[in-house]
Amino acid sequence: MDYGARSQLGYANTALVTARVSQRCDAIGIMTTTLGLATLTHDTHSAALIAVDMQNDFADDRGSLYVRGAERVLNAVNREILAADDRGDLVVYTQDWHPESTPHFAKDGGIWPVHCVAGTWGALLHSDLEVESNALSVRKGVGGEDGYSGFSVRSPETGEVSRTELDELLRSRRVSSLTVVGLATDYCVKETVLDARLLGYSVTVVLDGIAAVNLEPSDGERALDAMRSAGAELV
Repeated sequence: MDYGARSQLGYANTALVTARVSQRCDAIGIMTTTLGLATLTHDTHSAALIAVDMQNDFADDRGSLYVRGAERVLNAVNREILAADDRGDLVVYTQDWHPESTPHFAKDGGIWPVHCVAGTWGALLHSDLEVESNALSVRKGVGGEDGYSGFSVRSPETGEVSRTELDELLRSRRVSSLTVVGLATDYCVKETVLDARLLGYSVTVVLDGIAAVNLEPSDGERALDAMRSAGAELV
């Protein structure tokens, strides 16, 4: 799918895709306060690394929504975090942070197994992930929304799209260039990258630092194509 008709937060249903594009563009200027965010400082950076959803339920083989290849990704993500730290770049971690019941989950009418429930082991960042004590974290889906992108969330019941705090966090530090790594390629990584491009950030995606769920065999490849078509650099 080309950038002008991009996927709505990774949904496979193309009817939802078409409806969401214009709605997302309208909603991208609306600020909400539904996400948990680490205490802000006012240091400025020209670049930031976004580590997407490196949580136990995705990155550990005991997790409820384990992504095959996550061990390889974890090593690459740690490498990128250390490199970003050496350069003085900002590092931001995104996390799914769902309530126990939400229409996002299959048991409540959605498509996904229960995962990343707030405060549980599955929602925590993987214990082998490099995380600084003063790290910034954006938690998404806290109100039961579908939180694929680090920049926006969507109500699964009304379709309403709201903006997260991530863009404000980055702009307050004068960040203009992003490197994106994490899980999973065909959902949260892709949607974070596409929103970042809509917001005007230059984006680099590190290929050995991502992995796909692949509910359908080619989902990962389609996600790479979508990010490339949106203007992201894949390295």
